[in-house]
Amino acid sequence: MNTTTVKPLKELIDPGWARALSAVEPDIHRMGDFLRAEHRAGRQYLPASHNILRAFTIPFASIKVLIVGQDPYPTPGHPVGLSFCVAKDVQPVPRSLQNIYQELHDDLGVPIPSNGDLTPWCSQGVMLLNRCLTVGVGRPNSHQGKGWEKVTDAAISALNDRRDASGRPLPLVAILWGRNAQSLEPRLGNAFIIKSPHPSPLSASRGFFGSRPFSRTNEALRRMGTDPINWTLEANSTAPDTTMPLEQR
Repeated sequence: MNTTTVKPLKELIDPGWARALSAVEPDIHRMGDFLRAEHRAGRQYLPASHNILRAFTIPFASIKVLIVGQDPYPTPGHPVGLSFCVAKDVQPVPRSLQNIYQELHDDLGVPIPSNGDLTPWCSQGVMLLNRCLTVGVGRPNSHQGKGWEKVTDAAISALNDRRDASGRPLPLVAILWGRNAQSLEPRLGNAFIIKSPHPSPLSASRGFFGSRPFSRTNEALRRMGTDPINWTLEANSTAPDTTMPLEQR
């Protein structure tokens, strides 16, 4: 989304998504107006404009796993338009993502990744979607209630409503971490739901650790007759101690 030029949605995102979101295209453009006003007022926002709709560049028909976040990281250089994901050069990895990696290791035994780039998951049909697509710099949750939720709720409903040629729902697993994400469950009646507390350091020890979301997702995908996700990411030869005490996670 450009801060000065309004483009049709079909020029910004996957064509399938453009069709699925056609009813809320005016709302997306209204959010563009809001962001331009923020820019004029000297209030910086994240992520960079070209990454705001990045989650919708993944082909609509290819998505089989949905991981819902709340809003982008409010730290410059961190958010890239995909929930929980950061650029490869961001070190240290945000604490919530560190906890996701710890659970990934504990669940599947894969090495702790060396960076926060989750795009290899996206290329296999994992959608990393924040409910709110922008945030003010240094101001967590500052763009909640401004209009993004109408857009992302419509996107989630559209995913749930997809059908194959015979009219059956397309395979979809929804991973809902925390209350904010779990409020979407009524929109996901055709999906297999995996839910637990959020991986934030404030809540991860209350049920996120040990929830096995990655193996459970693959088990569900196999039952649906589709390929599982290869969750392995670029490993670090000097990875952190994977026996980290819970109180340090």
